[in-house]
Amino acid sequence: MEAGGGIGTWTRFCFRNNKMLLCGDAMVQRSSWGLMAMGVAYLFKQVHCHTPYGRYMPGSADPVRTVPAKLAWFLQELPSFLVPMLLILTSHEPPGLGQTLLSWTFCVHYFQRTFIYSLLTNGRPTPLRIVIFAAIFCSLNGLFQGYYMLYCAKYSESWLSDIRLVTGLTLFFLGMAINIHSDYILRHLRRPGEVVYRIPKGGMFEYVSGANFFGEIVEWFGYAIATWSMPSLSFAIFTLCSIGPRAYHHHRFYLEKFTDYPRSRKAVIPFIF
Repeated sequence: MEAGGGIGTWTRFCFRNNKMLLCGDAMVQRSSWGLMAMGVAYLFKQVHCHTPYGRYMPGSADPVRTVPAKLAWFLQELPSFLVPMLLILTSHEPPGLGQTLLSWTFCVHYFQRTFIYSLLTNGRPTPLRIVIFAAIFCSLNGLFQGYYMLYCAKYSESWLSDIRLVTGLTLFFLGMAINIHSDYILRHLRRPGEVVYRIPKGGMFEYVSGANFFGEIVEWFGYAIATWSMPSLSFAIFTLCSIGPRAYHHHRFYLEKFTDYPRSRKAVIPFIF
């Protein structure tokens, strides 16, 4: 994609290890639409029955088929950091400044989720099958996003001052800050050894029940604006479809459990839903 040129038809040749690699619009478009379709399908699935994890885990869950929360988060998030990093390090041609900036932006999120969040989380064990599916998805999406950015995307020097890049990166890091702060609030709701649920307060929790989810959604739509690309937009939509319903289920859980839960709060989008 040329900076300022919008999302149009493009074909670009890239060279790696003396082999010519054709990067065509058709493949990227099909993959992007496929990712969005997966997100919508997952959305409808979760509307009827939420994924059994955390507070929704059945009490009779087989401990052999679950993974401790810290290890689960590390294993399932690692591919989204590792795969783009390997692409960056093995790239034959140094990527442009715009490609480098946006590739590292993607990796920053997953560095935090893999090496920081996973060590701090005190959640419940995760079913093994969910960890496996998440790791497979993160591997494929990390490859798709990283490959597109390094071998297909093309940004001119003027893109570094383009309003879309500035706005997108601002939203990305704002969303990341909301996500990290919300996770901090959730981790400190309980005293050591407690298993009770409490009403989260402070930050974006004053407006939505799924403040951590809201932050991550803002992140990826910001990234989509910054890259101005179909692959990033498809991932943002997938994120909305996959974690939006989780926020809705959490919201319903709080309303049912606490009679004094603030009725003014929405599920995931402030003042709207």
